[in-house]
Amino acid sequence: MNVPEVIPISHRPDYRTDTIGRWQGGQFLASALCLGARSYAVLHQFDAAGRHLDSRIRATGEAAEAARLLGEWLDALPGREYGDIAIAPFAVHHDGELFGLVREDYEEDEVEEDERVHFELYPDGLGFDAPWCGCYDT
Repeated sequence: MNVPEVIPISHRPDYRTDTIGRWQGGQFLASALCLGARSYAVLHQFDAAGRHLDSRIRATGEAAEAARLLGEWLDALPGREYGDIAIAPFAVHHDGELFGLVREDYEEDEVEEDERVHFELYPDGLGFDAPWCGCYDT
């Protein structure tokens, strides 16, 4: 099985990927999350082919503030529809933290070559592996 150039991510309402989908300008992946003492609102935007265009990342004092800010950003996306996406790997650093979808290959000899490839969504902690169906591990 070949590793795809864009990694499918399944939309799961009321779960970890409930704020992903498409909008007039392409695709988006968004989250409100806590990292230590900071909460973040995060909105990554991609073109229709899944290439990273931009990331909005803002630290807030509380989780409720991050969720409110994220809601404002999502409401401002014209033609927003939640659903499955497929995006290329990317990485953005903000406040000393890594945000992105990063390839991390396993080095175990007993694993088939195609199964050695893994993509991790940072800092959300979602992992993507073959068979590249959009499902993820936490």
